[in-house]
Amino acid sequence: MDLGLRDRVCVVTGSTNGIGLATAQVLAREGARVVVTGRDSARVERAREAAGAALGVVADLSEPAAAEEVIEEASTAVGDVDCLVNNVGVAYQASFDEVSDEQWDEMWQLNVMSFVRAIRAVLPSMRSRGSGVIVNVSSTAAKRPSTGMPNYSVTKAAVLSLSRLVADLYAKDGVRCNAIAPGPTATGAWLDEGGLADQQAQRSGKSHQEVLESVAAGRPLGRLAEPEEIASVIAFLCSERASYVTGAAWSADGGTVPIII
Repeated sequence: MDLGLRDRVCVVTGSTNGIGLATAQVLAREGARVVVTGRDSARVERAREAAGAALGVVADLSEPAAAEEVIEEASTAVGDVDCLVNNVGVAYQASFDEVSDEQWDEMWQLNVMSFVRAIRAVLPSMRSRGSGVIVNVSSTAAKRPSTGMPNYSVTKAAVLSLSRLVADLYAKDGVRCNAIAPGPTATGAWLDEGGLADQQAQRSGKSHQEVLESVAAGRPLGRLAEPEEIASVIAFLCSERASYVTGAAWSADGGTVPIII
């Protein structure tokens, strides 16, 4: 199926690994001109090569000016942004009573405000052209909060609200905005040393493998998602095939959240 993405300029934030890199690869295979981003220049260059992206931009999107700079650099070097995929974010295990004000604020800046700022940066061009797509990567934790990741859950719930708000405000201008809510995915965030599986193992007394087996068993499909499975849904939401879809929060969670929403 032709997704109608050829030559579309697509910016994917947080795209040096995991879901972000997989999304950049899927979009590039569809013929899009992809811009990848990350904080480390070497990793950005590797991601650019791995995805066949048109451009790699080094930026720390927790910084207030960074999102606007990324969009400006992408627009100057590649062209007006047609699709923005807000994927950058951080997650870690913690109990509610041990998360400090500073940790709440740090996660809010990256997981929410970077999305707000990037959206604000692309909207003038999208509105003036009468078209544009925004996809915000949220989480199942936005729909059913994870007690082991309190600040992450709250920020991801905010992403759902932000997505619906933007959809309502700018549909009349031809701008579509949707969110995707993935479940646990087999990326470095879960699998790497010191990642979520290791953190949960340390707190629960289980082994790394036992944690992964337990997490997988908690999905009706019985496994973690592969990054490409999430990326494929994101690419669809970016595409012309989803031209009548806006304001939605698409679950891609293997059936994790047992509600229809």
